[in-house]
Amino acid sequence: MKTTLWNQKGWIIGAVLTCLLAVSAAPLFAEEEKPTGNLTVGVLSKYIWRGYESSRNSIVIQPSITIGYKGFAVNLWGNLDTRPYYGGTGNVGYGSSWNETDLTLSYSKTIGLFNVGGGYIYYGLGALNQDAADRLDSQEIFVTAGLNTLLSPTLTIYKEIDHYHQWYVLLGVSHTLELSKTVSLQLAASAGYLKSEDAGTYPKFDDAGAATADKFSGFHDGLLSVSLPVKVSPYVTLTPSVSYSFPLSDAAKNEIKGLGMSGAAPSDRDSAFLYGGVTASLAF
Repeated sequence: MKTTLWNQKGWIIGAVLTCLLAVSAAPLFAEEEKPTGNLTVGVLSKYIWRGYESSRNSIVIQPSITIGYKGFAVNLWGNLDTRPYYGGTGNVGYGSSWNETDLTLSYSKTIGLFNVGGGYIYYGLGALNQDAADRLDSQEIFVTAGLNTLLSPTLTIYKEIDHYHQWYVLLGVSHTLELSKTVSLQLAASAGYLKSEDAGTYPKFDDAGAATADKFSGFHDGLLSVSLPVKVSPYVTLTPSVSYSFPLSDAAKNEIKGLGMSGAAPSDRDSAFLYGGVTASLAF
């Protein structure tokens, strides 16, 4: 496991420093223009990212902290796999593993009906399996645009600029129904398009789940989610949620199975996943 800023201790230190900086800087700002903050902890039955299975038969814990001011935001997010898969043989004990820490820097602005913005993401990646080597870290830049209209459509374009050269385009819609003063129902859907620039990192897979020499390019993954935010207090919200991730094409199905974790052979693996959990959020 890598011993860099992006391990578990680094995440904790970074989060604490971010909070201290925000608190110490607050008196410097005008009363009506103070920084905002949000601390969340999600407990989910599975970790799915852009359609890919990133955990196997284990609970994941995902803390996150965000500090924002005048459209600028800094976010630190991490993933703790409580029972990472071990592919070896023998009587092996399972231990929790901190295998990802992401740092996101972003800016957003509302102009009339439009929400526009962009930013940068650094992915500090560890091994998903306890018997596997650490993954190479990743970096992305992105731009996003949305409309303040019915279903709040949002288009985001990501470009990987480090080791996994690809474009990822995500179109999402969402709608919120207020059930009461403290409870609301949130519905969301998204579709992703992946265009690889490197067959070595994002190859096209054949029907047998074997990687080919071609690059993947096409509609990739869809996501449907339902959540029920419950405002426990003016600052605390609990949000149970259920999500369903699925491939948008046969090529994506082959690729997601080929890169999956749930079976020894690609034919035994899943390409669609139903998962859920609860997220606690503290606004400050």
